[in-house]
Amino acid sequence: MTTAPPVRRPAPAPAAPDRAAADRAAPDPAELRRLLAGTARDPHALLGPHPGAGGGTVLRVLRPLADGVRAVTPSGAPLAELSPAGGGLFTGPLPGPGGAAGASGTGAVPEYRLLVRYGDEEVLLDDPYRFPPVPGELDLHLIAEGRHERLWTVLGATVRRHRSVAGTSFAVWAPHARAVRLVGDLNHWNGAGHPLRALGTTGVWELFVPGVGAGCRYKYEILRPDGTWAQQADPLATAAESAPGTASVVHASAHRWRDADWMAARARRGAEPEPMSVYEVHLGSWRPGLGYREIAGELPAYAKAMGFTHVEFMPVAEHPFGGSWGYQVTSYYAPAASLGGPDDFRYLVDALHAAGIGVILDWVPAHFPRDSWALARFDGAPLYEHPDPRRGEHPDWGTLVFDYGRPEVRNFLVANAVYWCEEFHVDGLRVDAVSSMLYLDYSRRDGEWLPNAHGGREHLEAVEFLQETNATVRRRCPGVVTIAEESTAWEGVTRPTDTGGLGFDLKWNMGWMHDSLSYMTKDPVHRRHHHRALTFPSVYAHAEHHMLAISHDEVVHGKGSLLAKMPGDPWRRFADLRGYLALMWSFPGKQLLFMGQEFAQDTEWSHERGPDWRLLGRAPHAGVRDLVRDLNRISRDTPALWRGDADPEGFRWIDADAAEDNVLSFTRHDTDGTPLVCVHNFRPEPRPGYRVGLPAPGRWTEVLNTDAAAYGGSGTGNPHPVEAQAVPWQGLGHSAELVLPPLGAVWLRRA
Repeated sequence: MTTAPPVRRPAPAPAAPDRAAADRAAPDPAELRRLLAGTARDPHALLGPHPGAGGGTVLRVLRPLADGVRAVTPSGAPLAELSPAGGGLFTGPLPGPGGAAGASGTGAVPEYRLLVRYGDEEVLLDDPYRFPPVPGELDLHLIAEGRHERLWTVLGATVRRHRSVAGTSFAVWAPHARAVRLVGDLNHWNGAGHPLRALGTTGVWELFVPGVGAGCRYKYEILRPDGTWAQQADPLATAAESAPGTASVVHASAHRWRDADWMAARARRGAEPEPMSVYEVHLGSWRPGLGYREIAGELPAYAKAMGFTHVEFMPVAEHPFGGSWGYQVTSYYAPAASLGGPDDFRYLVDALHAAGIGVILDWVPAHFPRDSWALARFDGAPLYEHPDPRRGEHPDWGTLVFDYGRPEVRNFLVANAVYWCEEFHVDGLRVDAVSSMLYLDYSRRDGEWLPNAHGGREHLEAVEFLQETNATVRRRCPGVVTIAEESTAWEGVTRPTDTGGLGFDLKWNMGWMHDSLSYMTKDPVHRRHHHRALTFPSVYAHAEHHMLAISHDEVVHGKGSLLAKMPGDPWRRFADLRGYLALMWSFPGKQLLFMGQEFAQDTEWSHERGPDWRLLGRAPHAGVRDLVRDLNRISRDTPALWRGDADPEGFRWIDADAAEDNVLSFTRHDTDGTPLVCVHNFRPEPRPGYRVGLPAPGRWTEVLNTDAAAYGGSGTGNPHPVEAQAVPWQGLGHSAELVLPPLGAVWLRRA
């Protein structure tokens, strides 16, 4: 229970009330009517202890369903019997020295509690209306300026001690509201006795409720400008009720972190490049039926055994509609309750850190759903969304777009990014749908969008918001990585904000993904006509810091699985897939692979079924898994594959023009010049005696062969070291004749 348990007491002898003084301290009738109607903006000005006539103290308590209210000392001794004044209001004088109430002045008020009678039962509780506001002047100033970087510590529901009393402070930004009441388990979902006060003109409403603790479900009941009441979930709730429920839940973390060494190392991390291979996971379907804690018992070990450096979780923030996969967020500060509580998610992050695995979250500041109980028209008018539908509505997804130019909205989102990094120790944020944020005409026809102040299509406020988010996260959470899903040629996505860039650390290379998959879907006999699809991405490979991502988006909505995209019979499809994965790991950029693709899932992803783990009992699928594990291991141990990702000198073509052969050959270079030679044959025939230029003399040894029998291949390749000959070839002074496996790749390094 969130209130004190009922107690039975003999009726105490009440103190003799000074009725005359009480009458002389009667409130303004108009204010009283507003209070009883639920429309008072400052209920604390009427409720609680207040100066009475002759220097005494008058106590007013609003308990609409109560049969009687007494004021008692903290030990339970009687102080005063309050008289009913109609509409659930009880009033009477408090004995002792007079003065103003603690909420309204500085005079002395006797310590008291309330003994509220409902029929034959009595409940002992503290009076919420004797406390001053929890948000301070600086908090309110920062909120108005849009600069409160720890917004969740002021708004939302926070379990705390206030004036030495345990309870929960509730605060919400609702500037269009005519009144706000708190409803929930604490008052049987009748908010008449718990109105919030408006703090000046800030739009913030607040109430501290003693005795309320973790687990209490609640909402805000908002009187909208049109005179209707609506119950809204808390935008800054740190926990939420499981669907189909939509209530917010008071939460206080009890998790004790064990990752101090990890966090210290993260904070020390500088700009030095590191290997990065990401395993994208939809937590609800990776192992259907498991919650955060059960997943913590399996995922860290699996990701570590596979050699991934990070996992990336599709959105974890609360999203009642599972079919949105988390991309239609209703509670930005609450982990999805369907998999457990916030501390259960902390436990999962902690377990991944213990295994040496970083955690990246998908973050969705581009849009939000229209659920009437969540952010949409939150206080009866556009608030979080832009008021003009030409900017405030998303035509593709039927969702609403944040008003990035409004300081409080921008603050809500920037603080949310910081929140996940500080409160849940996540190591990266992958920002969804950045392209839709950057362009005012995104998916809109002429006449359906508003140009910016300069007449252009760039969404200047969204640009500033992204810059602020990245700069704030970088400053407050050193070592955290931010990643943009951005599909256009916007310049400077990964350039620092102080030079005009957006400030991301990485950008998804959508061009490489589209072009390379388009090539791979072609029958090998036609690939020579599409050779440029594989070579053109090298032109812009170093324009940004890239991540090569084969994400969930490529294996849903009828697109088929990655394996199914490959043409030909099953043997060819598996060989093509292995060769393609080797190309992905050898091209400049970090790697991301969606769950199931690491073992060649043969059907497209279903958020209800998840990966078909039984396929690992079949040799070709197990072979792909082993290849991915080895790609991660080889990449980690071969700095040439990642240290020069951002350096044009880290990638050099040997032969980019062998279209008729369906062959690509290039070198990757460490910063000290140490080369790795990568040769990819996308024809189904082995190519014995295929001469390839080599960057140095000496013996060259296969590091990887995707056609190895251990991976399910034919075993064609170069099992013995190859001696470079002083035969100039492809612009290099040395060369060697290699055996290229069918639909396979070989990597070589100097012995």
